[in-house]
Amino acid sequence: MQRIKRYNRAVLAAFALLAFGVLGIGSASAQEAAVNAYSPYTMYGVGELGTNGNAINRTMGGTGVAMRSTQMTSMLNPAGYSATMRNSFILEVGIEGNFLKNQQRKYSSISADDYSTAANAKNMINFREIAIQMPVAKGLGFGLSLTPYGSVGYKMHTFEQSEDIWGTVGGVMYNYQGDGDVTEVKAGFGWEIFKGFSIGAAAKYYWGNIQHNYTTSIYGDYVGSGAFVSTTGLDDYAISNFKFQVGLQWNIIASTKRMLTVGATYDYGGPLRPKVSQTVYIGDYNSTIVSQEDSRGQMRLPHAVTAGITYQDAKFITSFDYTYQNWGGDNAFFQQDAFSGMSIRYVDTHTYKLGFEYIPNRFDVRNYLKRVSYRIGARYGDYYQSFEGRNIDQWAVTAGFGFPLRFMGATSINAGIEVGGRGNHASVIMPKTGQRIGLIRQNYIKVSLGFSLFGEDYWFVRPKID
Repeated sequence: MQRIKRYNRAVLAAFALLAFGVLGIGSASAQEAAVNAYSPYTMYGVGELGTNGNAINRTMGGTGVAMRSTQMTSMLNPAGYSATMRNSFILEVGIEGNFLKNQQRKYSSISADDYSTAANAKNMINFREIAIQMPVAKGLGFGLSLTPYGSVGYKMHTFEQSEDIWGTVGGVMYNYQGDGDVTEVKAGFGWEIFKGFSIGAAAKYYWGNIQHNYTTSIYGDYVGSGAFVSTTGLDDYAISNFKFQVGLQWNIIASTKRMLTVGATYDYGGPLRPKVSQTVYIGDYNSTIVSQEDSRGQMRLPHAVTAGITYQDAKFITSFDYTYQNWGGDNAFFQQDAFSGMSIRYVDTHTYKLGFEYIPNRFDVRNYLKRVSYRIGARYGDYYQSFEGRNIDQWAVTAGFGFPLRFMGATSINAGIEVGGRGNHASVIMPKTGQRIGLIRQNYIKVSLGFSLFGEDYWFVRPKID
């Protein structure tokens, strides 16, 4: 029997390592094909940023920098790796479905009252995270995780409005399309220096590929010679760089009945320096290359500070986090222009998160529903770019359940839902044309499913009887 158990555990360990490899290969090879975002806002920078943390963190509003647990991975703070039990091993895998809708007001004049509304929608489902956590020595734990950091996905077109262009060559359509992802691999150690106080450090490796392309097509050629052909531009960003994170957790109150913990992390930002390949074609991708240039991009990640506080007892968990990211400080020199001269700037962000968990009675052997975890949360903050001086706000409300698979065990299935939005129906006046343009309002629903496995198993205890 002991041999069978050891064999099963070896198979599970191999499965954990294989899952990391398969997910990593899939992320690297499917950068162009996978679509994990669908918004014109992702045209710039690293795209739409994912919500950090595992399925439990995300159903509690994204909180958890001060959360210490022996039954889940600490994906938000490396100091939490030290909470791993001496003889345990935790594997977490998560998937997420995203159902979103974009809306934009299209103005026929400069008046804010004369408009129609355009809308489109997209549904996606992808792997969300995979993480492992294990003890190394007394008070010392190791953690490893793989999660999406940023996602790019958009497709749009616009017609040339200039009378000069119409009078020279006819109608002109500009098509813009982009896709890609940036993946974060994080590995680090957490150490409980003395009882109740832990520190941690982790290395973060960012890699991925983002492509932006545009096509200019002539329609009608009413007065031209017919010699005009389409022009295609392709910008390819290959990202590969290391960053670092440090964190701490301190149990202000720690007893057998309750615990009050404060936590904080600091992320070292700085340049990603992606390899940028810019190519211009005449006709299509199989036609003549008229321009090709390779360089290093100016894309940067922000320095970020997160601080939080968490209260825990046998029934309740209450958690609050605040995050500041200085996108504007690191990228103040960098400005991009969109349609008709719209200015795109990076701005500092402030994000507030609040989460709750309630378990009626985790020790009830008769009523399973009393052992289920019930979670809710909320989040509010800023998007890291402004458009012609207008900031974009983001909000979300979350809810979820944790279903234990074994009495007094850590293995569980965690399901959750997030309903949120980004932006509003504000509009801006284009500097060059004077045209009124409506900004994008995006509403979404995310459904997540996470598996927290093997947390209660004693993998490293040598059996006394073989």
